[in-house]
Amino acid sequence: MERDVAVFEKNRYQDVKIRISEYQGNNVIDVRIWTQPPQGDEKVPTGKGININVKLYSKLKEAVDELGKVLKENNMI
Repeated sequence: MERDVAVFEKNRYQDVKIRISEYQGNNVIDVRIWTQPPQGDEKVPTGKGININVKLYSKLKEAVDELGKVLKENNMI
């Protein structure tokens, strides 16, 4: 299964893309930087990113929720 879930702009030339894909026979959550090549029309994935097995989704969500709490406590968001 390959499906884009979310995309947001990191900067003028790069996006962060979150997708569900398959890697070595496993379903993974792929969080990766996509960049605009100098001569290209479409952004392409870079090596900067991570694949997390979908079985670890609940742990990832807990970690992101905790990150949100810490950022709020420190008036960063």
